[in-house]
Amino acid sequence: MRRILSGILLGLAAATLLAGDIHGRVAAEGQNDNADAVVYVAKGSAVPVAPPKEHAVLNQSNRVFQPHVLPIVVGTTVDFLNDDPYLHNVFSPAACADKFNLGTSGKGEKKTHTFRKECFAPLLCIVHPEMEAFIAVLPTPYFAVTKGDGSYTIANVPDGSYTLKVWHPKLKGSEKPVAVHGATQADFQMAR
Repeated sequence: MRRILSGILLGLAAATLLAGDIHGRVAAEGQNDNADAVVYVAKGSAVPVAPPKEHAVLNQSNRVFQPHVLPIVVGTTVDFLNDDPYLHNVFSPAACADKFNLGTSGKGEKKTHTFRKECFAPLLCIVHPEMEAFIAVLPTPYFAVTKGDGSYTIANVPDGSYTLKVWHPKLKGSEKPVAVHGATQADFQMAR
């Protein structure tokens, strides 16, 4: 029994060691900063993806969607909260997001929508046309959004060979192959 238990613990420790991270920087040419690019593992991951039970949250505050870019896995339900003292609306004209319109909501109200297809969907507000955000609905749990300096880290990626992609709301996407064995660096340059 002790040998079996030791073997199981050794196997778990080895499995933990067989995961690394992908990190790097994305340079967003022509933008004020390098934020809001979504870097994700697109191909090669054999890990089944189940949507989280907990809903993702996107706020409407000070006439701005927060966050501006929200990556989620396919099947995730998003709560849209109105933190402002006036009416807001949430809709998306994207077919991949089912062209939804949640109607208007007042302060403190919450509306929800479940994203069932892989997609990069714009979010808009009919009441305030200057408001815009994006939902990146991905087939993988391995993703990150870049910070203002362009840095990102995708943690706990199983060792293996993958296609890594980057998407930005205003720039052309890009991809490259990566082999993950511990810490792996992958940088991108994006332009219009």
